[in-house]
Amino acid sequence: MKTNLSLLLAMCVLSACQPAPQQDAGAYAPTLKRQPSVAAMTAMGRAMFFEPSLSVSGKLACASCHSPEHAYGPPNALAVQLGGPELKDAGTRAAPSLRYIQNAPPFTEHYHDDDGDDSVDAGPTGGRNWDGRAQSGHEQALAPLLSPREMGNRDAAAVVAKLRASPLAAQFRQTYGADIFEQPGQALRWALMSLEVFQESPLDFYPYTSKYDAVLRKQASLTPQEARGLALFNDERKGNCASCHISQVSSGGAFPQFTDYGLINIGVPRNARLPANGDPAFFDLGLCGPDRTDLMAHKEYCGSFKTPSLRNVALRKVFFHNGSFDSLEQVLRFYVQRDTAPQKWYPKDKNGKVRKYDDLPPGLAANVNVAAPFDRQPGQAPALNEREIADVIVFLHTLTDGYQAAPATH
Repeated sequence: MKTNLSLLLAMCVLSACQPAPQQDAGAYAPTLKRQPSVAAMTAMGRAMFFEPSLSVSGKLACASCHSPEHAYGPPNALAVQLGGPELKDAGTRAAPSLRYIQNAPPFTEHYHDDDGDDSVDAGPTGGRNWDGRAQSGHEQALAPLLSPREMGNRDAAAVVAKLRASPLAAQFRQTYGADIFEQPGQALRWALMSLEVFQESPLDFYPYTSKYDAVLRKQASLTPQEARGLALFNDERKGNCASCHISQVSSGGAFPQFTDYGLINIGVPRNARLPANGDPAFFDLGLCGPDRTDLMAHKEYCGSFKTPSLRNVALRKVFFHNGSFDSLEQVLRFYVQRDTAPQKWYPKDKNGKVRKYDDLPPGLAANVNVAAPFDRQPGQAPALNEREIADVIVFLHTLTDGYQAAPATH
């Protein structure tokens, strides 16, 4: 069904393909006389992903926040993960799942679907991270290695030094050459490419083994409640979830990723539990900063974050970019009651008036999406009732990988 992206990626790397224009044009060009195999690069990336000694604490690996048992998402119910020298520094955003992002297009402000109609501008789309700022897997891989709230290395040289002193040094030399650490720049580039190639491994990162995939292959059937949930999920007058979390097989036959890779502002409530939010002047505005800096002048983008894939969403314990909700029931209720009962989700000001969109600075309310189900007024019935919410959640559980059909009985 899918082309082996690990193979394509490695072929691109080994032929010195160029990175995104905003990067150093030759930054990731290889210089080895003996090119490593896809398997060797995948094995190297896998080993690095699970190696805690690459962090300043010596205790935090990529897998600490992106657990294989949780679809390479967070293994706990913390709104944001802890890192830094003593694993006490809280991040500002929830750790996303790393599964099913292999088809994310490079970021663009004006995205047009490859459907022959260029007249529809889907707006900001693509990239990696919650704000789309990383254009590739290897670019994204560097950020947590250097973030003071995550793995905490002071600079790229420190990453290479830790790799050289780690238990992985011999494997790295075997993969990339005995003198690779004498070329620190190239060592870093190959380290990041190893992480990227590993994260394109189909078995780990896009296995398509959910019940819904089995249904698409006609190997299983949805229960009546699951089918009702899917219908509500797709219905533009009800959940309208599929408008952003695409559920249909593509025209080319690709199974759905349950995301359109777009960036959108849905007015998620401020999470008072985040230490950063203790400063009333701090706002995480996603696409327009503070982590992303190239679009800060575009106030119309402020508050927009990536639409995540809903595959394996039932494994998550916190939701949205700031980890503000801790159950799927809360998420669905927020979607359908944000505008019908805003007092349930937002605080009141000193005059007793509900302060909607409290995680945006004043003057940016027009950025918030108002398409269905966000198209109702206070006092109106929500788009989904409690029974329908339960049906949608039952359907969402069919998106969890690892489904095994019951053996046929005769």
